[in-house]
Parts: sequence; structure tokens; C-alpha cells
Amino acid sequence: MESKELKRKAELLRRRLLTLIYQGGTGHTGGDLSVLNLLTVLYNHTLHVDPKNPKMAERDRFVLSKGHCAEALYVVLCNKGFFGEEELEAYGKYGAHLGGHPDNTIPGVEINTGALGHGLSVGVGMALSAKMDQKDWKTYVVMGDGEQAEGSIYEAAMAANKYHLDNLVAFIDRNGLQISGSTEKVMPLESICERWTAFGWDVKTIDGDSVEDIVYALDHVDFTNRKPHLFVSKSTKGLGVGFMENVAKWHHGVPSAAQYEEALKDIDNRIANC
Repeated sequence: MESKELKRKAELLRRRLLTLIYQGGTGHTGGDLSVLNLLTVLYNHTLHVDPKNPKMAERDRFVLSKGHCAEALYVVLCNKGFFGEEELEAYGKYGAHLGGHPDNTIPGVEINTGALGHGLSVGVGMALSAKMDQKDWKTYVVMGDGEQAEGSIYEAAMAANKYHLDNLVAFIDRNGLQISGSTEKVMPLESICERWTAFGWDVKTIDGDSVEDIVYALDHVDFTNRKPHLFVSKSTKGLGVGFMENVAKWHHGVPSAAQYEEALKDIDNRIANC
């Protein structure tokens, strides 16, 4: 799928995401919106996966380490065909299959996530197993920027460098905000690129709000350079909903009826012009 189609799909998924959260009465809305473009590109342009055969041996592996942004993953997986719309309709209701964090009983979900700091370690194990078995499939991991305060991430970073895991691609959703405020006030991360470069990773900064930039980055990964890959994806918390953008309180929150209608109006205008 090319960039123009992906941009339109991302807006349609943004609309579905807000409806999911509004009707379900729960969601990590700001981070869902900041990472949605990336997930849209991954699942509709990059990942080798088959919704009809979720456990296909040669599939690429994907780990949403920032598992609290499950709602964004759910709308992408449903749209891709991993499960039906009825699963989304049940979200937030008693007995629903889809919970507040992904779990591996959901088609298309590799591992349970949400305990921050674990996803990269699991991704390193996946990538290492592919190397040991001489398989060509790749592993992709998406982390949050607040998550970078977890020490286990840096143990995984060292291991990925030691074993030359050039089949591992990680992202940091760098929206600058976490549940308690600015990342730079809670636990400063900068200079994050130099830190990861010192760990031996191939590090690049991308515009996580730009579908075109994400596509270009993923299309130009050098899977032969013997280095694990990190993209610092500079994004906007609450992207695409004006009153949510760059506002920490929308880390978790459900829009009111009036806010929901306002958000849909803005999104529908962009869809009409795609």
C-alpha cells in the first residue's frame, strides 16, 4: 500500500479508534493516537503476516511493548482481518475478549504486554531465535518514551548489539509526555540518540506524525549491517484531535459527547480531502 492510501487508512482508523474508546468508556487515548500512524504503516506496508494464518511460521513478529496503547493495535488488527468487528463492539463491556492490554489469546498478538520494559527483551529473544534457526523473518518492537526509564530495556539493548541482531527493528514513540507529565521532567531522556548509538545500535530519527517518513524509514532498513535498528519516532500525543494534542491529561481519558463529535468532525474533514 502506498503513502496516499496509507494516510487515508490512518484517518479512517483514527475515527474508529475514537469510537472504540468513546463507546467502550476507557482507553489510553493520547498514546493510541501518537502511535497509530506507525502501526498503520507496519501492518499495511511492511509486516509479512497473514490474518488467515496468524501463527504462520515465517511471519514477521511484532511486539507492542507499550501495551497500554492496545486500542490502537486492536483497530489495526481488526481492519487487517485478524478478528471481526464484533470484537471491537464488545470492548469495554463485561466478558469482552479485548482487554486494556494485549494478550496472546487475541489473533495477531504475539505476547502479553503492558508491564513496561519487557517488550524489547522478548523481541531480542525472537530475533535471536530467527538468527539461530537461519530464518529470514524480522522482529519489530514499539516502545514508549516514558518506558525508557526501565532498566531491563538497556540489558536487552546490550544483548541485541552483542548478537548482531540486524533482523530487529525497534521504535520509541517519542511524544514527550507520560502519565505524570513531561518525560524530561519525570526522568530526562536526552540525548536519547547518542545513548542508543553508544549501545551499538543503528539509530535514526523519524517524523512519527508523517506516514511518508515512516514508509521511507521502513523501506530503507539495512538488514545486513550486523546492528540492531532503532527509530526515534518523534510524534504528537493525541495526534489528529486538536484539543488532545500535546496535553498530558489525555494519556488516559474518554471524550465527552461534545468532544467526541468535535473530534469526528475534524477527522471527517481530513478524510474528505485525502
